[in-house]
Amino acid sequence: MKNKFLLLGIALAALSACKTASPLQVANVQTQKNISINNELKNDEEFAKIIEPYKEKLDREMNQKISHTNVDLTKQGDNSNLGNLLADYTFDGADEWAKKNLQKNVDAALINIGGIRTTIGKGDILLKSVFEVMPFENEVIIVKMKGSDLQGLYDYYAKTQVNNPVSHLYIETNNGQLTKTLINGKAVNPAQDYYIATSDYLALGGDNMKFFAKGESIPTGIKLRDLFIDYFKKTPEVVVNNDVRLNFIGKK
Repeated sequence: MKNKFLLLGIALAALSACKTASPLQVANVQTQKNISINNELKNDEEFAKIIEPYKEKLDREMNQKISHTNVDLTKQGDNSNLGNLLADYTFDGADEWAKKNLQKNVDAALINIGGIRTTIGKGDILLKSVFEVMPFENEVIIVKMKGSDLQGLYDYYAKTQVNNPVSHLYIETNNGQLTKTLINGKAVNPAQDYYIATSDYLALGGDNMKFFAKGESIPTGIKLRDLFIDYFKKTPEVVVNNDVRLNFIGKK
């Protein structure tokens, strides 16, 4: 703890040194020696003793088993099994919320592959695994869009050819040109309202998904990570979906 008080004292001294008695007085700033953060820096044993009970409790919680998978869950490929799974969880959770709060059905879901930070290996799925996969505090957003505005979504995929996971959507391109698009297995009705589940990051235009700006964003208050944890807990054995949703023919 002495080290922490010393650092606090240095910080307060530095702040005091920066104050000026008048607008014309120049502060006398002294350069302090840098402290390198490396393996040679000793732990504060007193502080370590204080946090140890909390660390042990956190470790117990993080290492609890919440599900199991017989295969590696990866984010590789245009239809990765982990991407499809999390997109489906996003769809299911948002659809349940929409039926209760909007008396509407969600039509599709879309998340970004960059938001999936790692993979889950074959075997037990621990609580900490989901925190590693989804370390962000993103919220589930439902975007209400006219069918005519969904063309922007399809054009985005045709242009980028990026494997951002989808659920209840089918997008097919040939050499970068759209050849087939379906939502819930049907062609888009330009005059119909559609409800697309996504994250607040994407709803606000993240990853250059500017097409969402044409819709109405509806917050759910549900954190994506919490949603994933709930669905893993509901599924003792993960069922992997390997169906083709993004079909980029001739992709370079």
